Amino acid sequence: MFATVDPLTGGLIWEVEGQKEKEQKEKTKVKYVEIKDVNVQFNPRPSRLSLEEKIKLLEPIGEELINKDELINLLRTKTFPICYDGFEPSGRMHIAQGLLRALNVNRLVDAGCIFIFWVADWFALLNNKMGGDLNKIKNVGRYFIEVWKAAGMKMHNVKFLWASDEINKRPNDYWLRVLDLARKFNVSRIKRCGQIMGRNDDEQDDKMAVAQLFYPCMQCNDIFFLEADICQLGMDQRKVNMLAREYADKSTDAYKPIIMSHHMMMGLLEGQTKMSKSDLNSAIFMEDSAEDVKKKIKNAYCPPQITKDNPVLDYTKEIIFGWRNKLQILRKPENGGDKEYTSYAELEADFVSGALHPGDLKPAVTLVLNELIQPVRDHFAKDPEARALLQEIRSYQVTK
Repeated sequence: MFATVDPLTGGLIWEVEGQKEKEQKEKTKVKYVEIKDVNVQFNPRPSRLSLEEKIKLLEPIGEELINKDELINLLRTKTFPICYDGFEPSGRMHIAQGLLRALNVNRLVDAGCIFIFWVADWFALLNNKMGGDLNKIKNVGRYFIEVWKAAGMKMHNVKFLWASDEINKRPNDYWLRVLDLARKFNVSRIKRCGQIMGRNDDEQDDKMAVAQLFYPCMQCNDIFFLEADICQLGMDQRKVNMLAREYADKSTDAYKPIIMSHHMMMGLLEGQTKMSKSDLNSAIFMEDSAEDVKKKIKNAYCPPQITKDNPVLDYTKEIIFGWRNKLQILRKPENGGDKEYTSYAELEADFVSGALHPGDLKPAVTLVLNELIQPVRDHFAKDPEARALLQEIRSYQVTK
């Protein structure tokens, strides 16, 4: 123990060594925000669609599908195929993660699939997300779930599993296959999966953390650990999903998962092939205000008659027509008058010809995006638990 002099009384204040540091640490400690059971709505229902209707519904999801014959056989023989996507809780959610993800999940649910979200808290820790603070990571994971519920995701066939909890329940099953994966592939093959962590393939070895070799083996194993039939992740996760198929060829007790890789939406500014959370103007976030959305779409790159690398057209195709199957353009009579498009192909043809100008397209896109996001804004404004969670998330700094 040691003593300090009280500046008011002149008396001695006795303290245990390290007490002040401990008290300060407790004050700054990130609080763990409690949210009701995230799987309370899970109650699987089979699909009423025919096989042909299921295939037609699911084909738009995959920018790449490996492979269609396997998918047809799966849907023909299994009432509840298991789909999986893993996500690192990190920062706020943009509309590709929010609206596009909810849309694709709903398609799979309507086809009778059970969709498992693997909340990859330990993976986020490995990748140093949220500064490696596990409480922050868990809070962000809860925030993601609240957004998806409010955005219209069909939760009856959706289950959220926390990686840390599930691995600790069956550690032997999990880690033995991770070790087996590490034995069956060389360093060069594992390094090629670096993109899944947001890294470049050519990152120098002396700058590469060991976690970047460990991580792909774990993610690959998640597929088998969850007994997933379909990997439904983005194109940026393709290499590790292909690793799983390669592993199945080398293993006696593993099956080849179907890979359904969705399109990666562009950032809003010129030259941005992918949205970035670190650039707030690069994407629309799920609780952006109506004015934020208007400003971002107004400033978005959208050259007249050019479709290549045009993010406004990307949003129109993937989100507007995905959710609504139509878009109403409001124009003055001298500019062609109002017109409703019922297919993206028709809209794109008019844009290329010059019959549809960016100045008319952008307000229409803004209007629909705000309509789609509004339920999320309302949820975080009216639900006390969700509001407290969002306030906590907004206090965090996004890392990587």
